[in-house]
Amino acid sequence: MTSAIIAAVTPAVEQLLAKGVRIPAPDQIYVDDAVDLARIAAGSVLHPGTRLVGARTYVAAGAQVGTEGPATLDGAVLGAGAQVASGYVQRAVLLRGAKLGGNAHVRDGTLLEEEASTAHAVGLKCTILLSYVTLGSLINFCDVLMAGGTSRRDHSEVGSGFIHFNFTPWGAQGDKATPSLLGDVVHGVLLDQPRIFVGGSGGMVGPRRVGYGSIVAAGQVLRRDVEAGRLVLDAPRKSEGPVQAPSGARNERVVGHNAAFIAQLVALRQWYREVRLARIPAGAEHDDARVVTGEAVAAIETCLDERWTRLAAFVAEHGHTAVRPDLAVAASCPLALPPGGDHLGWVRGLAPDHRDQLRGWLQQIADDIAARVTAALA
Repeated sequence: MTSAIIAAVTPAVEQLLAKGVRIPAPDQIYVDDAVDLARIAAGSVLHPGTRLVGARTYVAAGAQVGTEGPATLDGAVLGAGAQVASGYVQRAVLLRGAKLGGNAHVRDGTLLEEEASTAHAVGLKCTILLSYVTLGSLINFCDVLMAGGTSRRDHSEVGSGFIHFNFTPWGAQGDKATPSLLGDVVHGVLLDQPRIFVGGSGGMVGPRRVGYGSIVAAGQVLRRDVEAGRLVLDAPRKSEGPVQAPSGARNERVVGHNAAFIAQLVALRQWYREVRLARIPAGAEHDDARVVTGEAVAAIETCLDERWTRLAAFVAEHGHTAVRPDLAVAASCPLALPPGGDHLGWVRGLAPDHRDQLRGWLQQIADDIAARVTAALA
């Protein structure tokens, strides 16, 4: 290291180097004063152009930031082996081996589980991709949960050039009560469902649901729900007329889809609390997993807050009151869960009867929460 470079290196970067963080160009790194250096692990890699901002930022051992170009982590959390090629990541959570491609723009409430990934120029907010789910390039997803598939070679996927339209113009100011479920949590967390494929150069008008094993052909805008195991290609039709507010039937559908989405989020939160966190062994060597998994729970909470806010605003627009229901869960996990390391390996190794018990437990949670949400919208 030359004296010129040494002179340009800040004390924070010097501390990171001293603890074993790999920084190929120390003079090309920015670390904000609010960053907790204890949350940047030895063995992580900060490539030239990396900017770390915010007290919540966490980079685990083996994670890499800026593999393709400048990258900013603003309160973002990267698990072991996670990667951000370039772009801006704000308060999102990437679990082990998850990857964001170049020019990513990822915001609050986003969670990528193990080995989920995106290609370049993808924008995400309040979006959850369960393990292995893959997004192509030039995609915008806000308010989406996607699952499906059984492995890195057998995964749900969205083709390049796809938009989830999460805003409608109806009402005084429009609304964003538009979350979409591609798959679900109850079945998706067990990694035994057929993959979903959504073709590129298209979009989806939320709120929608797409079932496991379905294929949505490229080049269309999906405007309806899709049951499991269906191939869908809807030809566009010409439509023109006066602007008229939708019927009450649409309002009922929107409320039902939002209640189902919130219910799945609560089920996922409980899965993290009672299964994922509970199975992390004691000991300092597992602190990494505890921190990242805990931050994933916080991301789910962010999604829950966003969904309720948008839904309450929607029903208020239509003359109803909405008091947020209690989203606490009483039903406990039915299995005794010994501590273990590899979460995905454990899930794949579950016996059929244990899968059934876990699925039944999660379904009970989802049904209960959906009913509470619906009842709260008087």
